Amino acid sequence: MTQAEGGGGALAGIRVVEMGQLIAGPFCGQLLGDMGAEIVKLEPPGTGDQMRHWGQGDKPSWWRVIARNKYSVAADLREEEGQQLARDLIAKADILVENFRPGTLEKWNLDPAELRRDNPGLIVVRVSGYGQTGPYSARAGFGGIGEAMGGWRGIVGYADRPPARMGVSIGDTLAATYGCMGALAALHHRSKTGQGQIVDSALYEAVLQVMESTVSDYSASGTKRQRTGSTLPGIAPSNVYPCKDGEFLIGANQDGVFARLAAAMGRPDLASDERYATHRARGARQAELDAIIGEWTRTLTIAELETRMIAAGVPAGRVFDAEDMLADPHFAARDALVTVPDAEWGEIRMQGVFPKLSATPGSIRRPAPLGVGQDTDDVLKRWLGREQ
Repeated sequence: MTQAEGGGGALAGIRVVEMGQLIAGPFCGQLLGDMGAEIVKLEPPGTGDQMRHWGQGDKPSWWRVIARNKYSVAADLREEEGQQLARDLIAKADILVENFRPGTLEKWNLDPAELRRDNPGLIVVRVSGYGQTGPYSARAGFGGIGEAMGGWRGIVGYADRPPARMGVSIGDTLAATYGCMGALAALHHRSKTGQGQIVDSALYEAVLQVMESTVSDYSASGTKRQRTGSTLPGIAPSNVYPCKDGEFLIGANQDGVFARLAAAMGRPDLASDERYATHRARGARQAELDAIIGEWTRTLTIAELETRMIAAGVPAGRVFDAEDMLADPHFAARDALVTVPDAEWGEIRMQGVFPKLSATPGSIRRPAPLGVGQDTDDVLKRWLGREQ
């Protein structure tokens, strides 16, 4: 599916000024833009957001994703002229998104309290490492630091090795997602009261929120989660297993599902064996059971194993990379990947808009701005009535 210059979306008519940089603020802006909001991104003249240069390969393309649906306006927020331009635009906005270190906006004469006096309905999303208050608030905080403090980094990897990185900037994107969620809740509140508010999204707290019962387990029994590689202790079988031509993930850690897996293996006896018959028993013999399953999966190709798991009704799947995604019929049927026109490359493939809304679906209405400040004249005319 090709997307660009479409219309609509649940947030159509909502105006957002994004003053973020790198990942957390801009990803929040991306989410709001995907849902239909008009996003005006203020960038430093000349250099722009550093995300313009991030990504891998000969043609880094991260900017194309994180800046889609946005308009670029050049403004030097360290100078009085740029600050005044920002104030003028924010006065016309519904939402301001920023992810600078706490105190930076105030230093730039853009104190949210003053901005909201001029625009009482303004919602200010503030994403930072440690939040806007507390003894750590003034510290510099990147996503990885939030992942470490929130507990995520410490449990990723294997016990005999240092903590591993997940592979994507999960701390940043979680904080951005919670910032977006807060903005939506604040919009609902504003619809009833007319009043905006501050949304304070801290990286470490966003990570902490998804840490399941990590703190509660320790509070209740003194149990600390440890790095356990590809397994979750006590949950079996649930792992990546070797095949003749690669690896395949199987999750059969429920009694009934395990019985179906055992039958598909030609080993129905495993489901009635007291060593494996119950959730607790399987968890106690996790490594032993994984070895038995692995010996069987090694005799099959990924395609053969996938066919058997589908027929048996066992949750299982391939370990996808980008090439697999682009070739997969399910991704295509759901428009999980879309084609976006690109002025430099002709077109580019990227993830679509999620979640899918039945009545007001989001869309990618315009590609990422290639030039820093390329939309300044257009935005100033439409938002402020100024002719350059």
